[in-house]
Amino acid sequence: MSERIRAAILDLALRRGRAKSLCPSEVAKALDPDWRPLMSEVRAVAAAMPEILATQGGVEVDPRTARGPIRLRLR
Repeated sequence: MSERIRAAILDLALRRGRAKSLCPSEVAKALDPDWRPLMSEVRAVAAAMPEILATQGGVEVDPRTARGPIRLRLR
């Protein structure tokens, strides 16, 4: 599943471009109608992707440890 998540993150991020971000829930929803259980794995996969930046309130965060909503975008 990790490779599918990685591909989905990259696909959505590339479609948005560098100027726009996405919510990790968008990735999870694209993969499974029962998306909530995927959220921690989506965050973990995003954290391992050097081309992806996670932010919260405009500040870079570690998606594995950040509490609350985060955004993902291309670096």
